[in-house]
Amino acid sequence: MSLNVVVNGEPKVVDPGTKAWQLFSETPDVIAARVDGELRDLNVALAEGQSVEGVDIASPDGLDILRHSTAHVMAQAVQELFPQAKLGIGPPITDGFYYDFDVPEPFVPEDLEKIETRMRKIVKEGQKFSRREIDDDAARAELADEPYKLELIGLKSSAGDAAEGASVEVGDGGLSIYDNLKRDGSLAWKDLCRGPHLPTTKRIPAFKLMRSAAAYWRGNEKNKQLQRVYGTAWPTKEALEEHLHRIEEAQRRDHRRLGTELDLYSFPDEIGSGLPVFHPKGGVIKREMEDYVRRRHIEEGFEYVGTPHVSREELFYTSGHLPYYGENMFPPLDLDGQPYRLKAMNCPMHNLIFRSRQRSYRELPLRLFEFGHVYRNEKSGVIHGLTRVRGFAQDDSHSYVTPEQAPDEIRHLLGFVLSLLRDFGMDDFYLELSTRDDSKPDKFIGSDEDWATATKVLEDVCLETGLELVPDPGGAAYYGPKVSVQARDAIGRTWQMSTIQYDFNMPSAERFDLEYIAPDGSRQKPVMIHSAKFGSIERFMGVLVEHYAGAFPPWLAPVQAVGIPVAERHTEHLRELGERLKAAGIRFELDESDERMQKKIRNAQTQKVPFMLLAGDHDIEAGAVSFRFRNGEQENAVPLDDAVARIVDAVTSRTQV
Repeated sequence: MSLNVVVNGEPKVVDPGTKAWQLFSETPDVIAARVDGELRDLNVALAEGQSVEGVDIASPDGLDILRHSTAHVMAQAVQELFPQAKLGIGPPITDGFYYDFDVPEPFVPEDLEKIETRMRKIVKEGQKFSRREIDDDAARAELADEPYKLELIGLKSSAGDAAEGASVEVGDGGLSIYDNLKRDGSLAWKDLCRGPHLPTTKRIPAFKLMRSAAAYWRGNEKNKQLQRVYGTAWPTKEALEEHLHRIEEAQRRDHRRLGTELDLYSFPDEIGSGLPVFHPKGGVIKREMEDYVRRRHIEEGFEYVGTPHVSREELFYTSGHLPYYGENMFPPLDLDGQPYRLKAMNCPMHNLIFRSRQRSYRELPLRLFEFGHVYRNEKSGVIHGLTRVRGFAQDDSHSYVTPEQAPDEIRHLLGFVLSLLRDFGMDDFYLELSTRDDSKPDKFIGSDEDWATATKVLEDVCLETGLELVPDPGGAAYYGPKVSVQARDAIGRTWQMSTIQYDFNMPSAERFDLEYIAPDGSRQKPVMIHSAKFGSIERFMGVLVEHYAGAFPPWLAPVQAVGIPVAERHTEHLRELGERLKAAGIRFELDESDERMQKKIRNAQTQKVPFMLLAGDHDIEAGAVSFRFRNGEQENAVPLDDAVARIVDAVTSRTQV
């Protein structure tokens, strides 16, 4: 008797009782199996007709399995070193993993060193990850000393919502426990887990513990505060070293630190968390961004509008935001006995502008745009510099089109947003298509037919671009699907930038009842297309600071050129040059401080000024200046006319230097 299975797409006949690992014994990078589409341990026994694929350790699923297995090793090491520690949850996350622990005292760096040393011992021992299924009562008995595991067992049917990462331990089905077995078969450690895991701990090639932090159990500040230890794991030591280098580079580029060093913005405690203020130099960058984007919108056929920061609460019930998005809005304000809300979005007010008078099909597409300042009640734990704030300006636009015009309008918008990102020096991106989660119909509004139509239009236009299109099931807004541009920065990190959303709900009779007069005289419903090119000015500025490491291209730099005299007698020469540059629209500063010339040069380089103009006796005699660039290169005896022309050209052409 034999079994017929399909291995990596090829039919194969195997003996009964064959385990998945036997099919991949000659492919050492395979660390798990996908059996009929489900991730399983390599030790799984195969059945007749099953389809089996090997999971490579460097694949996305493989990395998750590697990191989750490493999290188990870390938890074992913690409980061996700190026997009183109680286990929370330990899921894989982007580029790493974490595990939460209830311990009497917070971990200190020396503790992490000890934990990492013990982890290396466990890895070297080659302990086997062994899965066994267990019923609820037996699991409670085995884990009687783990109160957080007991709580998860009680919440298993809603584990996905019970806590971030809880789904790796419990779910809708039965429970399972993974035993870490020593080579003699004795039990070293165990944990409640759905798996899968690596075959043995020896398959963990490279890891490092990064830091510890406080974290509330199940993400609720009313619960006990646990200690969360973060780590990272990679398929090779080289990959780990590259990751650590990226982290070091990211820290060097951190926009919060650079914002202080370059005097761009700050986050005063007196104002409140997530509410930044822009200093004069940061204000220059913000104004340049806004002016450029405003002009580009007008060139692309948008009409500039303005709306207030607050509105009566009923408006956001009409739009559906309070029922579906209310937890992200600030609490109501009482004005004259009526509840008002700070706006979290601009679209409801743009709908009122459209509805303010009768519209004809001849006016469509009607494109409205504003820099609308909105406010969102973000939790304090997720606020991060400029990239996650509570108050920000959206470069928000809404296109009102006939259903037939929708594909062309989305093409127009997608081309527009991609060209804008390229103008700001970001040209490495892919697209992400966010659709509704059919298993949660209460979180989305509209008919199946409308959702299918909207999704198909977005997908078709995205595919036309030739860019990679990544699905994002369940990521849609409650009123319609969206496509987002995911841009990679100078060190390869991905940021969600522009978004385009197809909305068939807000124009409906149940919402704003928007209409236009069709060619046959009938009243028809427009399609509404939301688009934000940056998402928010604040967030995009934070991304740009990190992308450029603060060294903005000349057109965005707060100070584009600085004059540095060799001695005081050379100051007037540079002042006259500065007046010419200012007349040409260049942001010029003259350093008249008492510092020595070399210190002035270092100061300008620290401030990442694109052009340093030096003048000494020879320069004055020749009617010239010496050009010094922020990379340290220098060019002497540049005639003044050439100096002005070169700087003006670099700024107006938006040269990325």
